[in-house]
Amino acid sequence: SMCTRQELCEPEKVSLICGLLRQSPPGEFGQVVQDLSALVQDDKLVRQEAARMGACHNKNNFTPIQINGCTVLLTHYNNLGGNRFFDPQHKFSFEFDHLRGVPSKPQLHGVMLDEGELWREALHKGLKAYVSSHFPVGNCCVFKKSLGKRQMFVACIEAHQYQPSNHWNSLWKSDWTFALTPFTTQVTAIFLLQIHYFKHANLHVNVSKSVSETLNVIDQSQFATDFVKFVKAEDTKFHVAILENIQALSEDIWGKNLRRKLPVTRTFMNWKKLLNDQHLKTNVSNTEVPL
Repeated sequence: SMCTRQELCEPEKVSLICGLLRQSPPGEFGQVVQDLSALVQDDKLVRQEAARMGACHNKNNFTPIQINGCTVLLTHYNNLGGNRFFDPQHKFSFEFDHLRGVPSKPQLHGVMLDEGELWREALHKGLKAYVSSHFPVGNCCVFKKSLGKRQMFVACIEAHQYQPSNHWNSLWKSDWTFALTPFTTQVTAIFLLQIHYFKHANLHVNVSKSVSETLNVIDQSQFATDFVKFVKAEDTKFHVAILENIQALSEDIWGKNLRRKLPVTRTFMNWKKLLNDQHLKTNVSNTEVPL
């Protein structure tokens, strides 16, 4: 049937709901769901789509959850299907309700204690020590997959600061992929930094970067050490580059992109003091305005 211009068809509603949920910044998915429920006035439809899109949101953002006293990341790499995930470090699986944000039904998840698993545990131990010391609040997981006879590893790092009361949320995440091959291996990493600032503005910042490096493979201890050194070096490079770019952007905005040139003094002018000095009897607020 044809839809009137006032009333959207259900497929159109679904498309709009999914589009908006897909754009939810990290840490704000629940708020977006609430806002959509109020706007769409179809709670069942919003909840249905939110459950589906919430799974994508959580896996894409490496959302950390607490279960059995452990922190586990929700990712595509430990997804068992049917909203079940497994913790490779503590060897159990669980179900996760993406709408309510609640884990349940934990059960043992058997893992072969082969050579690949011993390498995974060594990598996890080294990476966890680094993440705990380097990030104010950071989480990591190392996952192992078998592709034919090759053992593939993916290390995931997640660190976030969600401060909605201060009008900003941010997420730093990276994943590091490599095969366990003799002598050398190619490590490929993807970084993503997302920031949302929403006080008197709606500023979204997304910065991504990919890196690749060949590392020597001699034994577990050596490789775990070299891998963590590589992660630390690349984290630092990415961090420094972001700070430099923010500084350059700030200079660019103040220096070039205003419609007319202004003197950039990096000081504040106290207009009230200036007016008093000139003996002008004018009521002005004691507000410092940047020049």
